[in-house]
Order: sequence, then structure tokens, then C-alpha cells
Amino acid sequence: MASASRASVPADSFRTISPGRRGEKAASAVPGDTAAATTLKGTAIPVRSVVASPRQVKGKAGREAARLRLQRLPAAQAEEPGEAAEEEEEEPLPSVAEDEEEAQPLPPVCLSRMRGMWRDEKVSLYCDQVLQDCKAEDADEVMGKYLSEKLKLKDKWLGVWKTNPNVFFVKYEEASIPFVGILVEVTCEPYQDSSSHFKVTVSVAEPFSSNIANIPRDLVDEILEELEHSVPLLEVYPVEGQDTDIHDIALALEVVRFFYDFLWRDWDDEESCENYTALIEERINLWCDIQDGTIPGPIAQRFKKTLEKYKNKRVELIEYQSNIKEDPSAAEAVECWKKYYEIVMLCGLLKMWEDLRLRVHGPFFPRILRRRKGKREFGKTITHIVAKVMTTEMIKDLSSDTLLQQHDDLDLALDNCYSGDTVIIFPGEYQAANLALLTDDIIIKGVGKREEIMITSEPSRDSFVVSKADNVKLMHLSLIQQGTVDGIVVVESGHMTLENCILKCEGTGVCVLTGAALTITDSEITGAQGAGVELYPGSIAILERNEIHHCNNLRTSDSSKSTLGGVNMKVLPAPKLKMTNNHIYSNKGYGVSILQPTEQFFIVTEEALNKRAASGDKKDDKMLFKVMQNLNLEMNNNKIEANVKGDIRIVTS
Repeated sequence: MASASRASVPADSFRTISPGRRGEKAASAVPGDTAAATTLKGTAIPVRSVVASPRQVKGKAGREAARLRLQRLPAAQAEEPGEAAEEEEEEPLPSVAEDEEEAQPLPPVCLSRMRGMWRDEKVSLYCDQVLQDCKAEDADEVMGKYLSEKLKLKDKWLGVWKTNPNVFFVKYEEASIPFVGILVEVTCEPYQDSSSHFKVTVSVAEPFSSNIANIPRDLVDEILEELEHSVPLLEVYPVEGQDTDIHDIALALEVVRFFYDFLWRDWDDEESCENYTALIEERINLWCDIQDGTIPGPIAQRFKKTLEKYKNKRVELIEYQSNIKEDPSAAEAVECWKKYYEIVMLCGLLKMWEDLRLRVHGPFFPRILRRRKGKREFGKTITHIVAKVMTTEMIKDLSSDTLLQQHDDLDLALDNCYSGDTVIIFPGEYQAANLALLTDDIIIKGVGKREEIMITSEPSRDSFVVSKADNVKLMHLSLIQQGTVDGIVVVESGHMTLENCILKCEGTGVCVLTGAALTITDSEITGAQGAGVELYPGSIAILERNEIHHCNNLRTSDSSKSTLGGVNMKVLPAPKLKMTNNHIYSNKGYGVSILQPTEQFFIVTEEALNKRAASGDKKDDKMLFKVMQNLNLEMNNNKIEANVKGDIRIVTS
């Protein structure tokens, strides 16, 4: 048995089992999953019904109940099996009281082979082997049959049963005890019907072992007696040191856990889907994009929060409906409709993410709803002065026929702009929601030192600077991103110029979407949690005399997997990029990364990349020069250095 630091809890935290309660079913809710943690009197009512009849409730009972049993462990363990156990072992916890019999440490569980699978291997596993051509409404049954076949390999084995702490405790610190683990012997019996596919019989294994050092043995026995020794199969993790069949069972369990954690959606069997496996492939791609940093951390976090919010709202509706005993009142019906339509809106956002054709840059499309104003009717342009107080010194360099408007608020100035106008900003700190609604061709420039003209984002908003104009210029400014998760600057269409600006990113960097164009000169980009400059297929960018540094500043455990750094290009169709006299350094990913969808698009040998990284911008590297020609990539006199993963890299997705 492996030794480990384990939790001890106060004696009065444990549940007590009264004789009258024996034989009742204890709630074996799985921590971290709201749906599973909710005890419903019937079952989950389909979202598409506002108030379900008893017949509707009964009709879906089997599938929904089975699905709730298939939900897995806490968020701390949702990324990879075994990781949460490792995390909870990192920090020593108080020792067990001397008068308590101490449980032995838990043995290590089998590490999942899914951890090392590539994207295409996951797609092949789920789409070609497990699901094949099944329909969404048959997914539960297919998963059950898949597990049934694997469990025939061995009828008895040892595993760690990991369950919600509130099964054992009346009070506990959630952060310190993400789950209760007990070493059990699992008995897999022949299954009689689909409703029992995901339950197994367990008994406490010897020696008595747990991640809670002072958990009473008799309490565990009593809890299992309450449960009739039957627990959800997916709460059990096979331990190492058994025969090879156990590893196949462990893999099968993880395949099903991953499916219900990341690939299944509650609406799947409520809507018609001609090709369910194609939808699953898109969701695998989405998950992989989040894991490898292709979708930057802040935006990925927004998706996860949206998905979690959707699940919570769905459970709220289910609970509300289940508490309606008879025909609903008018107020109850209205409340059901309100909850239902909130779920529909969240569902729409999530579907946009899953469709690669619509995703573009996250669930913020379309961002700009404002129409172009165009020119003023009388054909004149106005110069807008943004300052608390305007003096004659501020306008001494302007021509005598310049039409002026003075504003102390940048948002107000932008709201009054028409195409051709200029906004002049004097030193100070400003915020402007209208920077995310740039549709007209204007110039926004600071007067004075760029460090003293600070424009900060509003943390409550998704976007900071977003342009859909034909030609927008930002000059001599400092853009400071605070709280927003979209790119610090997003060019949706048209052309934007950034000249002599400082961009201090907190979310993602500068993003140039398909068909848009960007020119950045004499500027500094730093702190992005993705690439400093992100070029989407079919975009155009010119970068001259810029500093791009300390990007891919991810604050998640996935940072080691990410290749993003200074500049990232997504190809097919290839973007056009011209880079001259830039300094790209100290990024956590590569200085320049080029993401291609398949190995067949073009091939660059590792030797060629290493040679290129060592030789700076030398043009004698014929292989990379050929690639650069194919990509419309022109690089001259750039200094690319001290990037953690390397200077330039072709990355295959």
C-alpha cells in the first residue's frame, strides 16, 4: 500500500445511523455534479415540456435516472482520473486522534490510457468503435452494452469507491475533502435489464483503507448496508497491481465517464440529429482545443461557466416542476416558461461553440449590432477633444477651419462620431464601452506620452476593442485589459491600424478574424493568456517594429500543453503575414507558431525547424522558405529569442 497524507475530521462530523433508517436508500450523489446531487421525487422532466404530466415523468425515468448515475466525481477530478487524489495528497492534514483505529492509505488507482490519446485517437475510439452509427437517444443503451462486455472480463476485482462526502459526514470542509474513498471488492453480476447496467455490488476490502484516516469502520459497513451494498459503477476506480484485464475495465470506465462529463448534452436525445457521431467529433475537437490552448484560457473558462450555468438552470427547472403537485397555477406556469427560455438561450450559445463553422472566436458572435452611420449629411468632419477641461494650448496645432466638439467622456465622443471624424484624447484614464462597437472609419489618437493616455476595459463586458469598420486607426494610446475575456483587440472585418500603442492584455491578445486585416507598427503587446497576435484563416497582417513578449501567460494547469506564444497563425486558407524588424521574446509558447490541420498540408522536418530557430531570419533555409512562400509569410530582420518552447514551429492539430 502506498503511504500518503490523508484527512482526519472531527468525530462529531460523521453521520450516525439509527435503526429506523436501515434499509432506506442513502443518497449516493456524486460531488461536483448538480444534477446528480439533487434528489428528485420522480425523475428529470424533459426541458421541452413546460409542466410535465405523470406519464411524461415516468416515460423518461429509466434513461434520466441511468444518466444521473453515470455522472462522475467532483470538478477536482473531472480533468483526469487519479489527479484529484494526487492533489489531495500534496498537503499534509491533521493526524487521526489517538483513540481512533486508523484506516490504511488507499492504493493507487489505474491511470487512464485516455490521458495519452491524441485527438484523432479519441475520435476513432468514440465514433468508430463505441458509438459507431448509433442515434443520440440510443447513447445510454450503447454505453451500457459497452460496459457490460468489458465487465465480463473479470467478475471480481478491487477498486476505490469514491463518493460524495455528505454520504458519510453531517459537516465537513469541502475544500479539504473532495470525496470519500473506500477500498472495496467489486462483484459484477449478470445484468437483467438496462436500468441496472451501472450498479455493482461492493463490500469493504481488507485491509480497511480510506483517504479519511479516522473514518469509523462500522460507519462504512452501515452506509453500505443502507445502500444494500449497491453503488454506481462509475464511482468505482480499479486499483493497480491486478491482472491486465483490470486495465481494460479501467479504460472502459473512463471512456464512459469522459462521454458523460464532456461529450453528452442534456438536449441530445430531445432533438433530431442525422449524424450523432459527427456531433461527438466536433465536441472532441472543442475539448482538445480547450486543452491544448487553441482556445485561450479565459475564453475556454467562459465556455465552461456557460455549460455549468446551463446544467444548473436545467436542474432548477426540474426541481421546480417536480414540486408542482397538481395542475399548475398561472404563476407557476409563467415561472416554468421563464426558466425554460433561459435554458434555451444558454443552449443556443453552447451550440454555437460546438459548430466549428459558427464558433469563429467564441460565443460572442455577432458582437457588433450597430449600423454604420457613414458621412454626415453636410459632408463635414469633426474633431472630438476628450479632456476634462479644454484649453487653447490643446488645439493650437489644428487648422483654423477645424470643427471641434469637446467631451469629458470617451464613450460620448465615440457615440457622436461619423466616418471621417478624429478623436483626440489627452492624458488621463478612460473607459469606453463603445470601443467594442467600431463600425465607422475614424481615427482615435492620443496627444502626449502613450503611457499617460490609458484606456481600460470594463470588467463586466466580454469585449474591449472590436472593429467592423473599413479603416480604423488607434494611435499613441495604452490599452489596458481588465476582466474581459475576448481579445484585447478583435478585428472582425475591414482593416485596423495600431500605431505606437501599448497593449497590456489580461485575456487574449490581438485577434484578426477571417477576411479581416490588421497593421501594427511601433507597438508593444504583452501579458496575453494566448498568443499576442492570433491570425485566423484568410486574414491579413503586417507587423513592423513591434515588441511582443511575455504572452501565453495562462493561469491554468493546461499551460504546459499550449504552443501559443508571440504570433499564432491558423491555416487553410492561409493568412497573409508580413513581419519586419519585430522583437518577439520571453513568451511561454513559441515565438511564432503555425497551426495546420493535417500533416499532409505541408511538411517541415524537425531538423529544418531547429536550423531555422538557430539561424534567426537567414534565408538559406530552403525548406522553411518554401513553407513561408506557401503561407504568404514574409519575415525580415526579426529578433525572435528566449521563447520557452522555441522560436518558430509548425504545429499539427
